[in-house]
Amino acid sequence: MKRAEKAKRIGQILDRLYPMPPIPLHHGDPFQLLVAVVLSAQTTDAQVNRVTPALFRRAPAPETLARMSETDILKLIRSCGLAPGKARRLKQLARTIADEHGGEVPADMEALEKLPGVGHKTASVVMNQAFGHPAFPVDTHIHRLAARWGLSKAKDVKQTERDLKKLFPAEEWGKRHLQIIYFGREHCPARNHDKAECPICSWAS
Repeated sequence: MKRAEKAKRIGQILDRLYPMPPIPLHHGDPFQLLVAVVLSAQTTDAQVNRVTPALFRRAPAPETLARMSETDILKLIRSCGLAPGKARRLKQLARTIADEHGGEVPADMEALEKLPGVGHKTASVVMNQAFGHPAFPVDTHIHRLAARWGLSKAKDVKQTERDLKKLFPAEEWGKRHLQIIYFGREHCPARNHDKAECPICSWAS
C-alpha cells in the first residue's frame, strides 16, 4: 500500500474515532494556551490542567505574570516536570510579550519562535489552536506513530512534520495532530502494545 493510500485510510479511522477532537489543554486565550503548552513539556496534559487554574487566577495576562517573581511562579507549577527552568522562561516569555508585542501573543510563526522557551512545536500548536492557521505540530509521540504506521522514515521530528504535511491536506493538519495524540494514548502506547488489537497497527505496520 502506498503512503498516500495508507494516510487516507488512517484519516478515515481517526475521523470515525475522534470526529471533533477537543484541545486537551484548558485555556481562555492565546497567551494562556501558550503558557500551558510551555508547561506541557515532559508533563502530562492532565497535570498541566491541574496547575494552570491557580496560575491563571493569579496571572491571567502577560503583564501580571511578568510582575510575579520566579519563586512565586515556581510554587504554582512545582508539580510539573522541569519546573525551575519553566518558571524562569515563563517570566521571560511574559515580559517579552508585554514589552515587545503590546501584551498580545503574535500570530506569526517566526515571531513566536523568537519568544523565550518557545520552540517550533509549541509555536505550531499556538498558530493552529489559538489562531486557526494551518500547522501540524509534531512531538515525539506523533513522530513515533508516524514511523510505526509507515508514514515516515524520518529520524527527527522536523522531517516527520514535512512528511505528514505532504500526506494530509492543510485544512486537516490541526485535527490530525490532535487525533493522533488521542489515538496514541488510547490505542497505540509505546510499550506493551498489542498490534493485532490496534485499529491501525493491525494492518499498517
